[in-house]
Amino acid sequence: MTTHVQPVLEIAGEHVGRLLLRTETLLEEIASGHGLALGQHASSTLAAGGKRLRPVLVFVCAGGAESMNLVRAGAAVELLHMATLVHDDVLDRAPMRRGRPTVFWTSGRDAATATGDFLFSRAFAQLAATGSAAAVKALSDASSSLARGELMQRDDAFALDVTEERYFERCTLKTGKLFEAACRLGAVLGDPGDESADAIGRFGDRIGLAFQLFDDVLDLSGPPDQTGKSRGTDLLDGTVTLPIVYAREEDPSLRDERPQTASEAEALCDRIAATSALERSRERAKEFVAEAKNILSTLSLADNQRAALNLVADGVVERYS
Repeated sequence: MTTHVQPVLEIAGEHVGRLLLRTETLLEEIASGHGLALGQHASSTLAAGGKRLRPVLVFVCAGGAESMNLVRAGAAVELLHMATLVHDDVLDRAPMRRGRPTVFWTSGRDAATATGDFLFSRAFAQLAATGSAAAVKALSDASSSLARGELMQRDDAFALDVTEERYFERCTLKTGKLFEAACRLGAVLGDPGDESADAIGRFGDRIGLAFQLFDDVLDLSGPPDQTGKSRGTDLLDGTVTLPIVYAREEDPSLRDERPQTASEAEALCDRIAATSALERSRERAKEFVAEAKNILSTLSLADNQRAALNLVADGVVERYS
């Protein structure tokens, strides 16, 4: 799951690219600095991490600032994000992540659990080194929300009564809060300062919700060579997403379906696609993007900063169009 980061870097300024390169170096140092076994697992996990959208949000939201504390913050949000994915793979018994074998699949539950724990611990070590209580709180709040969201998702597995409201509450916790934290970190450690953190955090939350919703659509409709997994993974593990909620409303016979194999999941994806659920979900995601861009219009930002953040918002839509 990535978005168009390179155009964002070109607009935001050369300092953002420099910060991202420094973050990559720091991530490599962290992965390789705590023993061979953890190093191998952590390095393979970070290598599968996509385009580093969350660190980019940290740096763009920081305005023109460029500091080691921002590098630490960028590394921290990426480490926390990757930790949650490793732990999700354990819970889901997932063989693949973005087209690569998972740590769980190659090395087992214990190794994957330890790798996720290691990445979590290193994330907070990086933020502690900034000396900013506000920065630590931003990521701590996001981490707690991620845990709550995961429990909600497990409680909702295969449920027939998941509502739109319940889905968005879960997505806010599991995805929106980390995007919000990335934007907050940029504000509190960069030029905008604490006074801008709430508003720019709301922008991140809206982008995160749209990001997750488009990803859930892609799970049901995206080709495996693009997603790195077969269609209908959510159907197989019982994750009830908004497209599934909408499809059940339109075709009540779908409520009785519980696929057991990948081929059954693929067939169910086709039935869902025959309803208006995917398009309704895309339109709902676009509404969140529009809300995010409206929030930006109320903030006092440099022209290139505003343009870069608008491009992030547009890229979420374009990536899944």
